[in-house]
Amino acid sequence: MEFGRLPNARAAQALADYLKSRGIECLISPVAEGVSLSVVKPQDLAAAKAEFDYFLRHPGDDKYLAASWETGNTETQFNYGSPGLALLSRFVTAAGPITLTVFAFCILVYTAFNLGFAEQTYSLLSFFGAHGTDQSSEVWRIFTPTLMHFSLMHISFNLLWWWYLGGKIETRIGSWPLMTLLLVAGTLPNLIQYYVSGPNFGGLSGVVYAVAGYTFVMGIRKPSAGIYLPPSYMGFMLVWLILGFFDVLGLSMANGAHLGGLAVGLLQGLWDSRRR
Repeated sequence: MEFGRLPNARAAQALADYLKSRGIECLISPVAEGVSLSVVKPQDLAAAKAEFDYFLRHPGDDKYLAASWETGNTETQFNYGSPGLALLSRFVTAAGPITLTVFAFCILVYTAFNLGFAEQTYSLLSFFGAHGTDQSSEVWRIFTPTLMHFSLMHISFNLLWWWYLGGKIETRIGSWPLMTLLLVAGTLPNLIQYYVSGPNFGGLSGVVYAVAGYTFVMGIRKPSAGIYLPPSYMGFMLVWLILGFFDVLGLSMANGAHLGGLAVGLLQGLWDSRRR
């Protein structure tokens, strides 16, 4: 009887080894999205399910590694298939539909910029007043600058963090918290940036700082949610934000959007962590 599924076969084996040390025999079977875990004896189902829920919250617990050393089968073989397919599977399973959709749109816009359609793309997606004058009815412009990136480093930095943190929020808490972060941090910080430096800006940075702040707060105030951002990572994000104000990197950074996005993420994290 199945009691859970995991995207990683080695993680599943660690859990199976621990259950074996507790006298619970289970089977690991490949499925489309990873592996399935099932108990051999129906009476072990409740105990296995409870341990599976704990494993999802604490996969790095030392007891699983110890069980693998004590009871693990050294002859266990893992078939990951093609390395390219394994990487693609990991990319997809670690995210959700909103994370992947925004990721794809940013790639599409960046590709259009670099295939000779930069002027047309910027004209369509830029903030109010950046291109033309009569744009008051084009309400999408309050959000669409979030999808524009102007260099390879710019888009790589933002999409890596978006996939890593946005994916964690969406797969472990749900799509609605991430959608709220995206819409609020993808609009209000744009207004702040407009009043700070004018309409010529773009990038997902405000949203990235929002998901970083949200993950950091939730990891401290509500660890049962299953998301966590190490203080060293958060420290790096703050140092990067501060450097933007001093222009020591020679880059044009949307400091207003960064601060606004961080504030959105921290506030939503405080609000969501107070709910049961």
